Order: sequence, then structure tokens, then C-alpha cells
Amino acid sequence: MYALASHARVYHFGLRKEGAYCDEHGAACHTGQAGDVVAWRQKALVDAAGADRVLFELDSTTLTAQARAILRRQVRWLVENPEVAFTIEGHADEHGTRNYNLALGDRRATSVASFMSGLGISTSRLQTVSYGKERPEATGADEASFAQNRRAVSVVLSSVEF
Repeated sequence: MYALASHARVYHFGLRKEGAYCDEHGAACHTGQAGDVVAWRQKALVDAAGADRVLFELDSTTLTAQARAILRRQVRWLVENPEVAFTIEGHADEHGTRNYNLALGDRRATSVASFMSGLGISTSRLQTVSYGKERPEATGADEASFAQNRRAVSVVLSSVEF
């Protein structure tokens, strides 16, 4: 049985040969695949940090005050869960060329990873990847949609072998 602490809650989960079971009370709630534990951990991160993503201004890699606050909460969650690693996905809106936005997404992901590393998270627990404008969160052609797409997303990786 493993336990993940997250603020006032302690989530318990166990592993079985055929899959995973988990809930916040330690009782079996389902049997599934290894990905279920990763999805469950992603939910625990969002519960603890309030978000798994931060937003950026147009053509910027500078972390806003709101982004830094979210990332500090994510770092606290990572400290409480040392067996967890992240992939940080960098994204961009549709302005600019594909290559430009891939580079911008990479700089955004690196900005987040550097901030987390500066707060004590080992770089061995942080991977970065850029999707540029290839994976939009919102598909509208208005500023509100573009703003949602200028983001970096922290995606939980499982380090427990199944």
C-alpha cells in the first residue's frame, strides 16, 4: 500500500498484478490499468495546487504572479510525493509559424522547469516537451481561446513499476 499526502488529505493506493485500486480512504475503488494511477495522481495534483497548468501572455515566457503561485503549490505537492515526476508541456496559440511556436513552447516549458528547480525540485524529476500550436486547448479564433492555448501543463508521470 502506498500513500500520497496532499494538504489535509492522504490518498492511499495499492498495486495488484492486474492493475491498480485507489481512493482517499485506502479502500479498493476499482481495478484498472497502470494509467489509472497516473490519472488519479493528476487529479490529486489539481486538487492540491488548484491547477495543472499556467498561462502566459502573448509571445512571452515570463511567469505571471498567478503562475508562480500555482507552481509553488505544485512544488509543495511534488515535495510531499517524492516518487512522482512531471513532464512539462509547453504550448502556444496559433499566431506564428509552426517552428516558431515549437521553440516558444519549449521556452515556456523550460521556464516552468527552471522555476520548480529553483524551489528545490531535482531536474531528474522534470522533463520538458513542446507541442507548439499542435495541441490547442481551445479552438476558437478569439483572444479568450488564444489565451487558453498559451500555456504550460504539468503532467504527472508514474515512477512506480507495474
